[in-house]
Amino acid sequence: MRRTVTNTVIGLVAATCAAFVPVAYAHHSFSLDYFEERSTTIEGSVEEFLYRNPHAILKVRVTDAQGTALSYAAEWAGAGRLGRLGITAETLKPGDIVRIVGAPGRIESENRIHLKQSSARPTAGPGAMAVAAGDSPTDVA
Repeated sequence: MRRTVTNTVIGLVAATCAAFVPVAYAHHSFSLDYFEERSTTIEGSVEEFLYRNPHAILKVRVTDAQGTALSYAAEWAGAGRLGRLGITAETLKPGDIVRIVGAPGRIESENRIHLKQSSARPTAGPGAMAVAAGDSPTDVA
């Protein structure tokens, strides 16, 4: 009987650990993908806002100095944290103009940025919203 209980406990611990391995692996250090000590700014129009966990992705169409249109992926906080800041899946719409400040991606050709601060000018409705990833939204004129 004692051996059965021990084997059951070991089995449960192993199963629990195995269940959390994908979660731990999926959540990465931003410094692996971004130059966190650097800052860059992009401005363009929203293509898509993927409001999800573990990180929301804001896809932005940017025109470079040569006039070439590029698509950037800005990695943001997760949906839960953004929701606590008042940001919902409907906050940013395709066509909204956004200005993003963040850490550039380590692989320049991937056009990625770790979003630290943003402001948006909606295509419909008055005003714009400025949001820092760790702060609350602030309306700006």
